[in-house]
Amino acid sequence: MAFGSFSGGSKAPMAEINTTPLVDVMLVLLIIFIVTAPLMTQAIKVDLPNVAAQPTDAKPETVRVALDGAGKLYWNDQPVDDAEMRSRMASAATQTPQPELHLSADRETRYQRVAEVMGAAREAGLVKLGFITLPGDTHGNHR
Repeated sequence: MAFGSFSGGSKAPMAEINTTPLVDVMLVLLIIFIVTAPLMTQAIKVDLPNVAAQPTDAKPETVRVALDGAGKLYWNDQPVDDAEMRSRMASAATQTPQPELHLSADRETRYQRVAEVMGAAREAGLVKLGFITLPGDTHGNHR
């Protein structure tokens, strides 16, 4: 039996942990936090300096690179060849902030061609590359 009995049976010490003091302490702490929480919301008045500087949150330019089914390249909807694309990527990599490169490829485009464009962007030093896809169902059909 878990509790001591009045009969003169065993005199072994009770092995259960008494959790009553723990519950008492937790309830006292809960009451203290409930009372002091509204006092913590008071603000401190601070006189901040005024600065006439422009905000630096400039959004980077977005460059759209597209590949059609035949593997032809388009830079912002203008057809370009591989050499022109590489030079444009190199000049875009030197801009501050660096533009984001959004790559979209036709469904019929070979993956090797997409990997070549990604490699050229990496060689040029462009670090922000995103892929553009069209929403559709799981079977690849467009709505």
